[in-house]
Amino acid sequence: MWMAGGVDADEQLDRGAAVNVLKRTYGFLRPYRGRLILAGVFAILYTASTLAGPLLVRTGIDDGIKQGDRDLLNRTVIAYVVIAALGYVVYRRQVLAVARIGEDFLKALRVRVFDHLQRLSMPFYDREKAGVVVSRMTSDIDSLSELVQMGLLMFVQNGLLLVVSVVVLGIVSPQMLALCLVAVPGVVIASRKFQRDSNEAYLDVRDGIGATLSQLQEGISGVRVVQAFAREDVQTDRFEEHNRQLYDAHMRSVKISAWYLPVIEIAGLGTTALAVGVGGWWVHQGDLTIGTVTFFVLTLSNLFEPIQQLSQLFNMVQSAGAGLQKLYGLLDTEVDVPERAGAVDVPARGGIEVRGVGFHYASDPDTPVLRGVDLTVEPGERLALVGPTGAGKSTLAKLIVRFYDPTEGSVSIGGVDLRDATLSSLRRTMVVVPQEGFLFNGTLLENVRLARPEATDDDIVDAMDSIGILHRFSILPDGLGTEVRERGSRFSAGEKQLISLARAALADPEILVLDEATSSLDPGTEAIVEEAMERLSEGRTTIVIAHRLTTAARADRVAVVAGGSLAEVGTHDELIAADGHYAALFSAWAGGQPV
Repeated sequence: MWMAGGVDADEQLDRGAAVNVLKRTYGFLRPYRGRLILAGVFAILYTASTLAGPLLVRTGIDDGIKQGDRDLLNRTVIAYVVIAALGYVVYRRQVLAVARIGEDFLKALRVRVFDHLQRLSMPFYDREKAGVVVSRMTSDIDSLSELVQMGLLMFVQNGLLLVVSVVVLGIVSPQMLALCLVAVPGVVIASRKFQRDSNEAYLDVRDGIGATLSQLQEGISGVRVVQAFAREDVQTDRFEEHNRQLYDAHMRSVKISAWYLPVIEIAGLGTTALAVGVGGWWVHQGDLTIGTVTFFVLTLSNLFEPIQQLSQLFNMVQSAGAGLQKLYGLLDTEVDVPERAGAVDVPARGGIEVRGVGFHYASDPDTPVLRGVDLTVEPGERLALVGPTGAGKSTLAKLIVRFYDPTEGSVSIGGVDLRDATLSSLRRTMVVVPQEGFLFNGTLLENVRLARPEATDDDIVDAMDSIGILHRFSILPDGLGTEVRERGSRFSAGEKQLISLARAALADPEILVLDEATSSLDPGTEAIVEEAMERLSEGRTTIVIAHRLTTAARADRVAVVAGGSLAEVGTHDELIAADGHYAALFSAWAGGQPV
């Protein structure tokens, strides 16, 4: 998470964390070892071609021009042109090889992380903020994209060029190398300061980008509320404040570069002047040749430019390493509701047994949500769960479908504890229709087919017809091929709920859990949804979280959840006659009072 106005400690990798990230990344890159070796060969060839040019110039001057050997000079010129052309080809192949490896790595990593996110249990999403989870697949992947596209290539290339250049310069003339290295300590000190200061500024920039994007998203998502209360100016002022902070952060990073880049430039110019002056004197003394001095002048850029670029690339590498650490941490997150070894399938027509169930959320272990719940649901029975808001009825339903495991007691189907059941058989046996229908981008057919990917169009038509909603959607201009648009924006809340019910009908489960979603619908749509729910429930074991007590009155039995416990169980008439919790709830609901 970002800390406003400061540096995020998660962006800083210590030595141990960096080593662990490198080891894991090496493991991920094993399938690309052959291509990595080839990219390394290209890097070596390009470095050799970069240094070969100045060496050929040295030969052309000392052995061609000074000795008057025209043939040697011509051969040197031709060799220079050939080396330059080969350098271009090799560099191009190197760029493509590194980029292809990096993009293949990111492609596989994205799929692996997304697949893991899809399989993590509901407790994970209770603990983590949606924005943090999304940032793993956006900002962290983006930081890696910058690295693999050019950063990694430049980092390896400059490091190799710097080392090889020092070695070659030392071989050609140790005394000139010693002269040229005079400015290096100052450059290294300046580079370390630049790396430290720019890293802090860079993190402030990312902090500002995150805050600005968050404000932008909030302003767009809540634009109806903003306009309803005529608060456009207030929202604009808030956005302007975040935008100003982002501007200030960018300017701090520019100021840091503004002092550092001239230092490198001056160091390079000063060293070149020193090489020409002192080298020229040594040439006059007969200790060096003109070609050697020229070679040093041409090669000096291979000392200072790599140091400058490595300093600038350090932040990118640091950020990418931190991004990888977060992504690996996400991949290491264990599933809270795992499938045990030796798990068995649940019986197709088994009853539901809830015995001594207690539950509390991991984030608040001292506050039990449920305690001591005992309940039996017979095959084919329709049970309504009712109770005041926050009583625990939705949590009980989530335990029955094993979105969570109870912290005490057990839930079983046909005598099989859900913790010993295969998840695939549970999902085949049970289907949950949530309170709000969620639609994905795509056509109406594709959204219904989500329940059974192998289903044909005729299967979907039959499923929709079985709950009486086929005509409502088939009369659309594009029929069942209608695009639903993002989050189903093309359809009303009731229509989205009908499509969710069609999914459940296509899945054809033995057990159906309905979080009734008619309380916010208009009477006409409500009647259609209720009729579809009635048809869908026929012949199935059904558990309804009833917000409207008319739904509870139609159930075979009613279970009243109050204060985290099961207060009453019985038919509607029995509970009304008992004049207990349910009777009070029904009386309050019938009188229009808050339940």
